[in-house]
Amino acid sequence: MSSPHLLWLLSGVGGILVLASILGEILRQRLSPDGTNPVIENLNARIAAWWVMVILLAIAFLAGKTGVVLLFALCSFAALREFLTLTTHNRGDHWSLVACFFLVLPLQYYFVLIDWYGMYAVFVPVYVFLLLPVLSALRGSTKDFLVRVSETQWALMICVYCISHVPALLYLQIPGFEGRNVILIAYLIFVVQLSDVMQYVWGKLLGRTKIAPTLSPSKTWEGFIGGSLTAIAVGTSLWWMTPFTMAQAAGMCLILTLMGFFGGLVMSAIKRDRGVKDWGHLIAGHGGFIDRLDSVIFAAPIFFHVTRYYWSLT
Repeated sequence: MSSPHLLWLLSGVGGILVLASILGEILRQRLSPDGTNPVIENLNARIAAWWVMVILLAIAFLAGKTGVVLLFALCSFAALREFLTLTTHNRGDHWSLVACFFLVLPLQYYFVLIDWYGMYAVFVPVYVFLLLPVLSALRGSTKDFLVRVSETQWALMICVYCISHVPALLYLQIPGFEGRNVILIAYLIFVVQLSDVMQYVWGKLLGRTKIAPTLSPSKTWEGFIGGSLTAIAVGTSLWWMTPFTMAQAAGMCLILTLMGFFGGLVMSAIKRDRGVKDWGHLIAGHGGFIDRLDSVIFAAPIFFHVTRYYWSLT
């Protein structure tokens, strides 16, 4: 899985992080020598966190398919834990929650690992959707039953089903692209995260018109348009390392940036509903796992199925 294109992409991301680290240190020395500037300190914390995340991704990519599947299974576990801590449950849901973590999640990723598309495509939205509530119903607790069940099902769809489509990209059979599927994962994550970062940057520079003030005050139309166009332009310029033509890469990047934005908006709405700023505090400067994966969560299944339908043999 260490294709030249992947190594070039990882090297490029590493170079960007080196430049960001140097810039962050310069800003710290000039504007926050005593560590009292929250913006500068948050920036450097984010850069340090990105170093950790990129290194983990690189190790997983170089380790092969099993390493990638295992990494995203662990991410799903952490994300599911964050999501379920903000949901409604009682003692009647004990066995349902145990099943979520130790049966549903491992089985979903096992089906991905053995490339059983017919099962992992329907396992959570069909079998788990219908059978998991039975465990809670058998306990006889009816208080907030619909709320409890629906929130648990939402958690599984978001944190397990959607995220599992990232490693599933490794198993697509694309003519002329054999042995390079890991590039699709890197491309997905790179374009989505670049769009997020550039939407933040353009929003700070030019942002005036808020898109949804009550959900995410920092999201502006100027930031969204500027960040999306930047990510689309960069993603399109990297078409040569994908199975897409330049025009197709532009279309895929448009899909990724739109779905990533929708994901961030929906997850922000859920956080506002629960009265929290971040899903967790596991990643310094970034909040929780879902805070980093919210855009990828919505983009991954769409990217996977569009690629599978139009480019894959199976």
